[in-house]
Amino acid sequence: MSRQRLPIGIQTFREIREGGYYYVDKTGFALRLIDEGKYYFLSRPRRFGKSLFLDTLAELFSGNQALFEGLEAQARWDWSRRSPVIRFSFGGGIVRNPAELEIKIREQLEINQQALGQRCTQPSVGGCFAELIRNIHAETGERVVVLIDEYDKPILDNLRDAENARMMRDGLRNLYSVIKDSDAHLRFAFLTGVSKFSKVSLFSGLNNLKDITVDARYSAICGYTETDLDQVFAPELEGLDREQIRAWYNGYNWTGEAVYNPFDLLLLFDVRKFRAWWFETGSPSFLIETLTERQTWLPRLGQLETDTALLSAFDVGHMTTEALLWQTGYLTIAEEEFLSGMYFYRLRYPNQEVYQSLNSALLEAWTAAGSESVRHRRSLHRLLLANDFAGLEQLFTAFFASIPHDWYRNNPIAQYEGYYASVFYAYFASLGLDLTPEEASNAGRLDLALRFNGQVYLFEFKVVELEPEGAALQQIKARGYADQYGDAGQPIHLIGVEFSREQRRVVGFETETLAIR
Repeated sequence: MSRQRLPIGIQTFREIREGGYYYVDKTGFALRLIDEGKYYFLSRPRRFGKSLFLDTLAELFSGNQALFEGLEAQARWDWSRRSPVIRFSFGGGIVRNPAELEIKIREQLEINQQALGQRCTQPSVGGCFAELIRNIHAETGERVVVLIDEYDKPILDNLRDAENARMMRDGLRNLYSVIKDSDAHLRFAFLTGVSKFSKVSLFSGLNNLKDITVDARYSAICGYTETDLDQVFAPELEGLDREQIRAWYNGYNWTGEAVYNPFDLLLLFDVRKFRAWWFETGSPSFLIETLTERQTWLPRLGQLETDTALLSAFDVGHMTTEALLWQTGYLTIAEEEFLSGMYFYRLRYPNQEVYQSLNSALLEAWTAAGSESVRHRRSLHRLLLANDFAGLEQLFTAFFASIPHDWYRNNPIAQYEGYYASVFYAYFASLGLDLTPEEASNAGRLDLALRFNGQVYLFEFKVVELEPEGAALQQIKARGYADQYGDAGQPIHLIGVEFSREQRRVVGFETETLAIR
C-alpha cells in the first residue's frame, strides 16, 4: 500500500477525494441514516470530522458519483436522482450578540440563494428560510436536504454571558423550528454540534429529531477505528509503537466501537511525535473556570457516574459537570447499564492525552506557580524513580509554602480542604501516571493508589488544624488498605500526608514500606 497525503484540517470531501489524500469511508453510515429516517441530530467533540461527514452527505445527495468511486455508496446509491441541498455552518468567526447572529444567518441564507438560483421576498430570517425551501421544491420537483453544521456555536461562544447566550438560543430556535414546519418539502435534515442542548430549550420547535449521539450503531460515525488504522493508514504506522498510539489517542466511545480522534492521528503521522495535539488546539478556559467554581474533587473526575437525564442536562445556566465534560470530549462513556427501566453510565478519561493534559491545565490554574510547576513535575518523576520519600516531602512542602497567601484568598478552590489532595493528585496525573483514586476495599476507601515502576504507592490525605497528628498513615495501616495488593509480589509503600488548614501547607508526611511477600 502506497503512502498518500494526510488530510490535516481538510473538511471538504471533494478535495480529499480528488487530491490524493487518505480517506476513511463513512458512506455506509450515510446510507443507513438515509434509509432508516429523515431527521437526525449528532453531538461530537470538536475536530472529530463532523464537518467532513456533512460535506460527504451534501456530495451524495448532489449525485456527484465520480467522487465516490471505490466507496461503499458507489454501488448502493441511486445516482440518477439528485436532491437540492441547503447548508448552514456557524463554525466560522464569533457571534457576540443577537444582531450579529441575524447578520450571520442572513449571510448563510444569501449564500444558499445564490447557489440555488433563488431570491427570498419574506423579510424575516425564518420566513426567508421557509420560502427558500418551498420554492426549491416547487422548481425542482425534488424535496430539499438541510444540513446544519456547528448548530450550537453562537451559544457556546457566549456561555460566560448567560443572558446573551439565552438570546442566541432563542434566535437559533426560531430558525430551526422552520425545519419541522417544512416537513412536506424536506427529504432529509441533519444537525451537528459539540453540545447536546435539551430539546425543551432549543428544539422545542423541532422535536422530531432522532438523536444518534449515544447509539451503538453510530459510535464510529466520526473518528478512526482500529480497523481503519490497519486498512487505511498502514503505511504510516512503521516506526511507531502501536500500543503507545492506542494509549495516547484511542478510547472515545458512545456505547459502540471505540474510536481515535482523527486530528491526533494525522498530526502524529505527520510529525512522528506523541503530543496532546487535540487538547492544545482548544481553549478549555470555560471548563477550567467551571470546575474551579464548583470546587471539583479531581481524584473522582475520571470516575463520574450519571444517567441519561444528567448526561443531556446541558443548557444555558444549567450544565451538570458530567454533561459538560462528556459533551466536550474530556470524558467518555466507559460502561452503559440498564437498571429498572433507566440507562446509567460510568464515565472515564478517553486516553492518556486528555487525562494528562486536563490535569496539567487544572494544576496550572489552581496553583499560580507558572513555570515553577514544570520544574516540580520533573523533580517528582525523578524522586519517584529513586523512591526518595524525604525528597518528595520537601518538594510538596516547598511547593505549597511558595503559593502566596493573597492567591489563597482570591481563589475559591483553595478555600476548602479537598484542594490540597486535588493538587497532589493533579501533579501525579499531569505526568500520565497510573492512578486509582478512592480505591474501595472491605475496610473503606483509600484516597489514592499509584502503580509506578513495578511498585505500589498508597496515599491517604488528612487536613489537620495546626500540627501533624499521624492519623493519615495510621488509617492506611489500621484499615488494612494494603492487603489487597500483597499478592502482586511488588513493594508497597504507605504514605500519609497531612495538610494544615490554618498554615495552608504540608505539615505531615509519613511513610512506611512493606516487605514483599
